[in-house]
Amino acid sequence: MNLGTYLSRSARYWPVETALVCGDRAWTFDRLDHAANQLASALISRGLRPGDAVASLAWNRGELVEVEFALYKAGLMRAPINARLGRGEIAHILRYAPVRMLIFDAAHREDALAAIAEARTDCVPVLIDAGPAGGQDALTYADLLAEGAPAPIAVEVAEDAPAVLNFTSGSTGALKAAVQTVGNRLANMRKLLMSDESRPGPSTRFLACGPITHATGMGLLAGVFGGSTTYVLPAWSAEAFLDAVEKDRITTTFLVPAMLNMVLAHPGVADRDLSSLTSVRIGGAPVSPQRLRDAVALFGPIVAQGYGLGETTSVVAGLTGAEIAHAVTDDPELLQSCGRATYDTEIRVVDETGQELAPRTVGEVIVRGPDCVREYWREPELSAETFRGGWVHTGDLAWMREDGFLFLVDRKKDMIISGGFNIYCTEVEGALYEHPAVQEACVVGVPDEKWGEAVKAVVVAHPGHAVTEQELTDFCAQRLDRLKKPRSVDFVAELPHNRNGKLDRKAVREPFWAGAARRVN
Repeated sequence: MNLGTYLSRSARYWPVETALVCGDRAWTFDRLDHAANQLASALISRGLRPGDAVASLAWNRGELVEVEFALYKAGLMRAPINARLGRGEIAHILRYAPVRMLIFDAAHREDALAAIAEARTDCVPVLIDAGPAGGQDALTYADLLAEGAPAPIAVEVAEDAPAVLNFTSGSTGALKAAVQTVGNRLANMRKLLMSDESRPGPSTRFLACGPITHATGMGLLAGVFGGSTTYVLPAWSAEAFLDAVEKDRITTTFLVPAMLNMVLAHPGVADRDLSSLTSVRIGGAPVSPQRLRDAVALFGPIVAQGYGLGETTSVVAGLTGAEIAHAVTDDPELLQSCGRATYDTEIRVVDETGQELAPRTVGEVIVRGPDCVREYWREPELSAETFRGGWVHTGDLAWMREDGFLFLVDRKKDMIISGGFNIYCTEVEGALYEHPAVQEACVVGVPDEKWGEAVKAVVVAHPGHAVTEQELTDFCAQRLDRLKKPRSVDFVAELPHNRNGKLDRKAVREPFWAGAARRVN
């Protein structure tokens, strides 16, 4: 089989319709297919074969989509590198994976070339931005394309052949790669096509706000299959998002909670015309009930939420727009849920022995289905720990309601243990978000001589809203058990986020534990 055939078919169905827009450039389906074929041909002519990987290192741009589909067509592995990684981490990926070529933009030229030198691997550098007569120390993308032919290409590969090495950080910070197979990617595409809310079609205009090399780009294959248009933001800002929705009449989009917070806090957001939107999906990290209420108030009853991870390739549980709208009016508990298992996914909550737990009992979430990964690249011990008995052991703690809705409470490593009691950071954050002065909050455990750990809140207040530490602790005390309320609150101008836009809890926690005699979590 070959995933690239879906682009070829769409180019036959809708040759002159717009498939992709990034900045002031646009690609028809025919143009995108032509470029992907030509690049795939060039890679094959250079001797790359299934089992080889091509890495990309760039900010959002249309060529990254060309690369993705070219690699599908050629049967090669894609190794997308987060554009915020440092040279040492880039070099680690180049050594760790069988990367034969690194395609990068001008902004990453120095880091890319230095990483290739540090890795000491046989990796061809390719610079996207230079013209045909450009690059002295790298092959240019234009020259590479010129080596290929536009004839259709579809190298047959097995369904269990690796398609994408999805790099994520573990609790130690070391990069590891979940091996997403052709079958995993196909299952992800099918899920999106089966969804009433996310199913792409020729009238769909999807706005990709985050890095398309990672979670935001997971819908590209389904979008191409369905004939929709993908609009890619070259760089994220709330202003750019609102401008794009208004100007391009965007119908669907995906936001991580940090992006949602910025949109909700943007001055004048209520005066923007967002009426073209029919679906706003939130995911990538937990979102508080209050932020879901705020989102529904802004966008209408079209806000959906999903839960998934790199090891599951796609969303494994979801709350539909109708379920969230119902929760806002009639079932407030449901706003704390990330939804029910989607389509052919199975989800269980288990104890440490792997036994399924009774409803409303907290345990670890395990998942299985055709989109679930079976191994990490070259990490047999970690693979054996995470992928056991055909299930992905997520490391997430949750409980399940009698009707199948899943309620995440925390990551195992983020849970606070104070005086022998388990306290979940997300629960405390949910209470904080109900206060009108709180724009963003992060809760962590800090050293405490008596209790081992104490609950600390680090808060960003809305501009122009004055609030004190005592006000927030009293506010939480009215909504939580007294053991769970923050013992202290720090106010900051901004909170750190990781390379994927998620709240970086580890970075918030670290200064409080520096030099401590005993470390937890």
